[in-house]
Amino acid sequence: MLKDKIQEDLKQAMLAKEVEKLSTIRMLKSALQYFEIQKGGAGYEATDEDVMDVIGREIKKRRESIEMYEKGGRQELADKEKLELEILQTYLPEQMTEEEVQVLVNEAITQTGAKTMQDMGKVMGALMPKTKGKADGQLVSSVVREKLS
Repeated sequence: MLKDKIQEDLKQAMLAKEVEKLSTIRMLKSALQYFEIQKGGAGYEATDEDVMDVIGREIKKRRESIEMYEKGGRQELADKEKLELEILQTYLPEQMTEEEVQVLVNEAITQTGAKTMQDMGKVMGALMPKTKGKADGQLVSSVVREKLS
């Protein structure tokens, strides 16, 4: 399970005294525990899909923080967030390229019969199960917008 890999990486980071990695993994474990408590209390065990959802949310937070810190001229904080982002991304499957996303978008548009921007919800609904954890939602959304406009 992915959760076990995270626990093992935590131990390895402690032994290797990798401060940044250790801090990031602890933050991730905390987010996972919070998720489990929200879902069902002490007895709930997060699945790999749940873990990937939590990691995806944490990655999104890092991307937003990087953007805000760079706008605010706080490069040292942006660099710290970038490092955390890289560490978190190691737990996700290989990300799809834009070309691969475009192929899936074309298939989804054909499948749903979408013609205009008003059909974007149908296309995204068909795409998200196929791209979940494998492609950034903003990338998927922008490709769909481009194809439908």
